[in-house]
Parts: sequence; C-alpha cells; structure tokens
Amino acid sequence: MKGGEPDLHEIDRYDGGVGWIAYPDETMERASHAFAVENEEADEDDVWVIDPVDATGVDDLLDELGSVAGVVIGLDRHVRDSGEVAERHDVPVYVAEWMTGVTEDLGPDVEVERFGSHLADTGFETLRIRDSSLPPWQEVGFFDGETLIVPESLGTGSYFRGDRERLGVHPMLRITPPTSALSGLDPERVLVGHGVGVHERAAVALEDALSNSRSKAPGLYAKTLKSALPF
Repeated sequence: MKGGEPDLHEIDRYDGGVGWIAYPDETMERASHAFAVENEEADEDDVWVIDPVDATGVDDLLDELGSVAGVVIGLDRHVRDSGEVAERHDVPVYVAEWMTGVTEDLGPDVEVERFGSHLADTGFETLRIRDSSLPPWQEVGFFDGETLIVPESLGTGSYFRGDRERLGVHPMLRITPPTSALSGLDPERVLVGHGVGVHERAAVALEDALSNSRSKAPGLYAKTLKSALPF
C-alpha cells in the first residue's frame, strides 16, 4: 500500500458491485470499483477490479463479492495500484488492446492481458471514449446495459460539476465532450473515477452532462479559478 493507512470510504454499493475512495479528504476524490460476475464452474463469483487505489479494507470489500479474477485499467493515467492488487491476488492486469505505454508502469512480474470490444466474459461492452495524443489521453469505458463505468471523462467531484449538474464532463473536455462515445446509452447507474457515482435518473444526468458541457464551461472555469485564489 502507498501513503500509510488510508481511511477507506465505501461508495456506490449495489447488487453485485461496490466502490471506494481510499483517501476521502483528497481533492481528486479518486474512486475505485469492483463488480462480480457469476462463475458457474466455481463456488464463488469472479470479481473484476477497476482502476484500484489500494487501502486497508479493500480486500474485505472484494472478498464479500467473490474471488478476484482480474484488475482492469480504464485510463492510461490510472495505473494507480493495479499492479499491487493484481500481484496480491495472483491475477492479470487487463488493458485495452489499443492502449500504449500503460504496462511500463506495472511491476515486472505482473501478467498483462489485452481485451477488445468486450471485457473478457464479464458481459461488459467496451467503449473507446478517447484516444488522443494531444493531450495524451487513452480512455476506455464499460457498459453492460445497466452499469456505465467512465474512468475520467465524466465525474462528480466538485471540480467536474457546473451549476446544478449532478454529473459533469472533465474540465479539459468541456468544449469537446465525448458525445459520440456516450450518447444514446440508458444506464441505471454511472460510476466514475473521481467522485461518488450517480444511481438515480442516471440516464438523464448523463445526457444533461453531455448536452450542457459547453454552455456550462465558463461558469465551471470561473468557480475553479475562484477556489484557487488565496483570498
């Protein structure tokens, strides 16, 4: 584990899934998630861990769901503690086949598996949200018809949300929101890499975030600037 003994805060509990924020006082509100998939050949469900930040108590949350089958990186900058968690559970780290440079930040003994349009046999379709060199940004989302997982382009942290937004587009993408990748979906919940997920009227929150991204950008930038001033 990194940084001593974080005070883990559980979030986003739903049937077959859970999330946590390892450092609740951290401005970035880095959120991690895990979900269970039925394994008909084993006594326990398979557990898939998304963009984990390690902390005391993480394994207890995972054990409640089943046995860890894989750790998944959803954003090239979200290696986080994926290698440590994977090594501890003796499972591979899963990376989208089109992502580059990610594996360099994993330990030398970490096994890496690549995935394409679907995340193994989890039932989750993968969404190529962003693959850009300027700025460098490789992000894959996941959707199984009910749960939408967006690692970075959307968030609920205060620095993501404009006026009266429950879910907001990342400040760097406000002018070019990921509309083509995320529009038209009808999720029951949206889980994000920064902040607590949206579990009520999630499809409405998603569409509002995408459609209002540009118009609410000036207000969000002004709020961010004001919070950074020393007076």
